[in-house]
Amino acid sequence: MKDTLRLIAAGAIGNVLEWYDFAIYGYFAFSIGQNFFPKSDPVAQVLAAFGVFAVGYLMRPFGGALTGTIADRYGRQAGLTFSVVAMAVPTFLVGLLPGYDTIGIMAPVLLTLLRMVQGLAIAGECTTSFTFMIEHAPLGRRGLVGALSSASAGIGMLLGSGGGTFMASLLTVDQLHQWGWRVPFLLGLGVGIIGFLLRRGIHGTIPDPRQQAGKSPLHAILAQDKRLLLRLAGVAAFGAVSFYLMFLYVVTWLQTIDGVPPVRALGINTVSMIAMIPVTMLAGWLSDRMGRKPILMAGVLLGGIGAFPFLWLMHHSNPALILAGQFGFVLSVGTALGVQPSLMVEATPPAIRCTVIALGFNLSFGLLGGLSPLAAAWLVQRTDMDLTPAYMIMAAAALSFVVLLTFERRTSLAAATS
Repeated sequence: MKDTLRLIAAGAIGNVLEWYDFAIYGYFAFSIGQNFFPKSDPVAQVLAAFGVFAVGYLMRPFGGALTGTIADRYGRQAGLTFSVVAMAVPTFLVGLLPGYDTIGIMAPVLLTLLRMVQGLAIAGECTTSFTFMIEHAPLGRRGLVGALSSASAGIGMLLGSGGGTFMASLLTVDQLHQWGWRVPFLLGLGVGIIGFLLRRGIHGTIPDPRQQAGKSPLHAILAQDKRLLLRLAGVAAFGAVSFYLMFLYVVTWLQTIDGVPPVRALGINTVSMIAMIPVTMLAGWLSDRMGRKPILMAGVLLGGIGAFPFLWLMHHSNPALILAGQFGFVLSVGTALGVQPSLMVEATPPAIRCTVIALGFNLSFGLLGGLSPLAAAWLVQRTDMDLTPAYMIMAAAALSFVVLLTFERRTSLAAATS
């Protein structure tokens, strides 16, 4: 039991770092825009900041193929160690990077390069870690352990949101924009060191199903399993779009659209992230008893139907209404993310599992999720329709719901690994 807990902790720590880093980037997009891009229209600066954010995400399908192949051919530990180091170092360097006023055009160029490296590393981190955790989970607890992986992402988001809230409450707005935003990036190195030490000690405990010579997992997927790849991407679409819009972009949306002060916007998001952790765990626990498919479909359906009314509630100055709207997304997104990992792992054969999940997951989280904040900011500006993000969530929910119809009610990891 003690060894199992350590393995789960080693898998989860990278998720914490991954989502911590992307949370603080999203939360401080306004400050990053001011520091790394020419002084112009504030909206244009935010668009530029989210554009760099999206570039990092565009690297994720390539990074997913890289890290997934490492994990399938050389063992889960090799893939996990690579990803945590490649995430932590660029996060730290972003905190040290001089701004546009100091080094001119090199500031946004270097920022973009660092985000590209992070995108490569992060692509395989989330999927390899939850695959590793579920493969080591006790029978009857795989849904719960998969949900713990998603909850660890919530913990990372919570640390980022909480750190942002703390800095926003401690400093003036000018201090926060000038240097305060850098502190959370610098602290990310500590999480990376902890992750490296935890993962360095798990040699020999991780199954390595690809010791044999032969075709690479990527080649096998493209030759024989393209349909499985696309189905996994479709399942992930709702979680990708809704999560990044409603728990990342929404902080900027509340500030720029509704004039909510940074400390209040971050505080509301922090409370919502706290609430999503038990929702995610409950969804995973229920899926162990009722099956993955019905629980996941319920979360997707709630998100699709509720997207517009939930966001409408958030489009008010009253904090209670904002919280009520975001709690609607907490229920729908938390449910989907709680079940998604175990469904994906149980639906894939072990020889290509890390690679095909990383590719499918990152096609949605990299392309759809990564581009969602940029697309939402652009659409809101061009259409003057503040609730445009709701339509994006509805479209993603429709796609995921249709794809879920092609999955069996119950999946079995035991059958896949026998």
